[in-house]
Amino acid sequence: MKKRTIAVILALILLLVAVIPAAAITDGELDGDGHPYVGLMVALDANGNPLWRCSGTLLSPTLYLTAGHCTEAPAVRATIWFDADVESGIPANGYPFLGDVSGTTFTHPEYTTYPWFMKDLGVVVLDESYPMDEYGVLPELDQLDVMKTKRGKQDTTFTAVGYGLQSINPVHVESERVRMFARPKLIQINVPGYVGDFSILLSNNHSTGGTCFGDSGGPNFINETNVIGGVTSFGKNGNCAGTGGVYRVDKADDLDWLYGTFGDHLP
Repeated sequence: MKKRTIAVILALILLLVAVIPAAAITDGELDGDGHPYVGLMVALDANGNPLWRCSGTLLSPTLYLTAGHCTEAPAVRATIWFDADVESGIPANGYPFLGDVSGTTFTHPEYTTYPWFMKDLGVVVLDESYPMDEYGVLPELDQLDVMKTKRGKQDTTFTAVGYGLQSINPVHVESERVRMFARPKLIQINVPGYVGDFSILLSNNHSTGGTCFGDSGGPNFINETNVIGGVTSFGKNGNCAGTGGVYRVDKADDLDWLYGTFGDHLP
């Protein structure tokens, strides 16, 4: 999690825009080997001190996609685990200092120009290759726009995957750092306001599951594919209920940045 100074800044943002960084999975299921390319990252400062943790997705052996508020300063590095259960791993798993692989963090170039949730995208370029049989896939340009006019919009399902809090209330928090998934449904897309054309709202309830605090940046795959519609970005309340905000990855500025700057790392 972010340290106290960052939490204070985000609390001030909340007063202005009524959204807060969110993550992880509620009312979901254990992922096991379902999405092995989804990993848990810990951001590190220049001195190697752990700052906060997030989820993300390998797009290739050397590029990991996550949220911008996961890679923002003072983060300069990140270390990443791909175990399905990092919480119960033996102490030698190195948490929170040394994961399976580490790399350098980068944040959307316009992240600090806009309110953070409008450009909430980041990546980690790995120091060395971490090959897998399959990876997450970037969407096509404006691929999600068709969902705006699709009949039965709330039957449009995503697969949210992440590590972190599985539930939260004033007296009880369930385990975290375990990879889980849920099947939230589309609630809003291309609506003026804090959703705009840069985010979508997905359901978060006992029926569909959703996202919660403790681990932002996890992928929201379109239906049951490995195509990433967006990364977990924000929530609207402190109880991880109602809806969850997802930052879209199918917009031109995001795809231009990813392919233009990190094209050598992409298929």
